[in-house]
Amino acid sequence: MSNRFQPEKVRLAALSVSLIMLAGCGSDDLPQLSEAIPANFSGDCATLTSSISGLKGTVITASSTVGAGLLSNIMTPEHCLVTGKMNERVSPVDGQTYYIGFQVRLPKSWNGRFFYQANGGTDGAVSTAAGALGGGPITSALAKGFAVLSSDAGHQSQTTPFFGLDPQARIDYGYNAVGQLTPMAKDLIKLVYGKAPDRSYLGGCSNGGRHALVAASRFGDLYDGILGGAPGYNLPKAAVAQLWGVQQYATVATATKATDTTASGTVVTLPTPLPDVSTAFTAAERTMIASKILAKCDSLDNATDNWVGDVAACQKAFNVATDIPSCAGARDGTCLTSNQKTVLANVHSGAKNTAGGALYNSFPYDTGISSPAWASWKFVNSTGVGRDPGATAFIFTTPPKTDTVNFLGLPYAMGFNFDVDAPKIFSTSGVYTESAMSFMTPQDPSNLGKMLNRGAKLMVYHGTSDPVFSFNDTVSWWESIKSTFGGNTDRFVRLYPVPGMSHCSGGPAADQFDMLDPLVTWVEKGTAPNSVVAKARGAGTSSIAALVNAEVPTSWAADRSRPLCPYPTVATYNGSGDLNQASSFSCK
Repeated sequence: MSNRFQPEKVRLAALSVSLIMLAGCGSDDLPQLSEAIPANFSGDCATLTSSISGLKGTVITASSTVGAGLLSNIMTPEHCLVTGKMNERVSPVDGQTYYIGFQVRLPKSWNGRFFYQANGGTDGAVSTAAGALGGGPITSALAKGFAVLSSDAGHQSQTTPFFGLDPQARIDYGYNAVGQLTPMAKDLIKLVYGKAPDRSYLGGCSNGGRHALVAASRFGDLYDGILGGAPGYNLPKAAVAQLWGVQQYATVATATKATDTTASGTVVTLPTPLPDVSTAFTAAERTMIASKILAKCDSLDNATDNWVGDVAACQKAFNVATDIPSCAGARDGTCLTSNQKTVLANVHSGAKNTAGGALYNSFPYDTGISSPAWASWKFVNSTGVGRDPGATAFIFTTPPKTDTVNFLGLPYAMGFNFDVDAPKIFSTSGVYTESAMSFMTPQDPSNLGKMLNRGAKLMVYHGTSDPVFSFNDTVSWWESIKSTFGGNTDRFVRLYPVPGMSHCSGGPAADQFDMLDPLVTWVEKGTAPNSVVAKARGAGTSSIAALVNAEVPTSWAADRSRPLCPYPTVATYNGSGDLNQASSFSCK
């Protein structure tokens, strides 16, 4: 394997500092932080536009009162909404105006805590600062009384990746927006309530989960608790792997595409038709694959309940060659051709260059392969301008592509050279002084000394059926933490696999859970979360359509619950009790 594509090694100096620090604090002597103290704001929210001043590089653009009611499908209290922007500038590279846009929502009745809402995708828009939590949100940070901040991460283009032409916008997106906004937000909160937040938290999923692990590494002394979901901390590698997948699927596609779409939405005719990768594995074929995984692995957690709870054991039990029927004739959804089996195995074993060097981690076989989200990430997002092809070409490649008018996603993915183009995510050039693997990833993924010194805690959750950010890659990160901190790891870092869950939510999973309350309890009271209860959200569990997961199997109770267990323990059936109740399972 090429060293350039191995996970980054722990720097010897940082490791030495970590070990010295660890020896100094001892495994049972981590700092214990005190509980936050609530406060109220009884003034007029509209006056905050003029009364908030002195924040470096910051302009407050508006403030208003928002009454109690539904926000992002969650009931939230009356609060002030403050919007603004930081560090406005004109790029000397592309001539565009950039700034770090944000909004802060400040409850009239405040719990004394700050929550930085790390958003997903390529950012580019200020999402509603509700602080939604878990896969299918059951509550939010704002609903709990947190002051919540959301930002666009330093650029104003949510659907296109062309901000990657500006080197500062790249860095703001990667890590600097968090570093700039965090102290500003704390100062803003102090101006409103008369005191700074007693405790500060950050959370997000997908790219927001990446933000979380980057913050844990770079800004671990600024936060008391960090919650990371599906943390694509090797995001440039994951994007390259998506393009590699496109070329794999193309070999078994049964149809072609004659057109593609530009970033402006213009449909253009391709000079030569290209494979329609969405035909590589039909919905029926993916459902069949999931059923074979289930048949082989259902009982590994001591219960036969239409659920694969022990995903790690399943990887040893399931075999593509022998457990999936081979087609004797035409594809009909009940079998796979030998070429399809090869592609399926290749995609799960991880992207590679022509010398066999790993470009990204492997993926576990899991029942969520039947999910529409799996197909969307593998076949659609991997070929669209606004996702993996565009992000790779304009944000992660150095130097970036420059033609923003004629760029097409599918031709770029099909023409990507994994020997020549993939190493460019490690490159610097001219004004691009930081590579994508520098500005997008944690400085040193296994060195969390700043967090440890502060007494901060980190909880990470990840769906085992995530089709874009490998669960196995997150396990590799966890193992690197364990290697550095040994038996002390569980004292401040825990990873919670979510069996069957797709990317951040969905799939045949119990994907509705609240990890913020357990994180606060861990940070402020010292009680570690030995498990977190997750519920399915099948038909009838909510009157709000967006909160119902149509992929919950009909053989389950609609609100089936399971404990999410800290890796490497597994929710194992106790031998008696209702199979739909978390209380019938223990983490072992």
